[in-house]
Amino acid sequence: MTIGQGDSEQVGFQVSPIEFRLDPASGVPTYLQLVHQVEHALRLGYLKPGDQLPKVRDVVASLAINPNTVSKAYRELETKGLIVGRPGQGTFILATLSQVALPELTGLRRSLRGWLAKADTAGLDESGIAALVASELRDFYERLGGSSTRSGAAEDETEGVA
Repeated sequence: MTIGQGDSEQVGFQVSPIEFRLDPASGVPTYLQLVHQVEHALRLGYLKPGDQLPKVRDVVASLAINPNTVSKAYRELETKGLIVGRPGQGTFILATLSQVALPELTGLRRSLRGWLAKADTAGLDESGIAALVASELRDFYERLGGSSTRSGAAEDETEGVA
């Protein structure tokens, strides 16, 4: 997923702040890759209510995929209450999933980059890092009793994360 702002002088033309990318080797259905990219952008604050998603025809042209695949992804997001289609205008973000303010995200990203560098130095590849993070995330929430709250975490649960 590429996030970025485009500039346009044309009246009535809005460039979407998201550009979809596909990973054919992921094993994840194409429409779900699109859904996940929008959800991730919402969680990280890259997309916010009022932002326009790319038009179906633009996604089809840039990714060379079936229009029904894009429509299916957009329907899924609409069912979740995250987007709304406006006939003749496009598809717009309706709600956000952002849980952390942008200044906090900056510090968290910096810490994560440091940890990723340590993991790389230790010899973990991308798949190894993903497996380790998934395992620790699962264990973390199991220790919290399946809750997604921030309270109740013991100090040793963050040991080694810089």
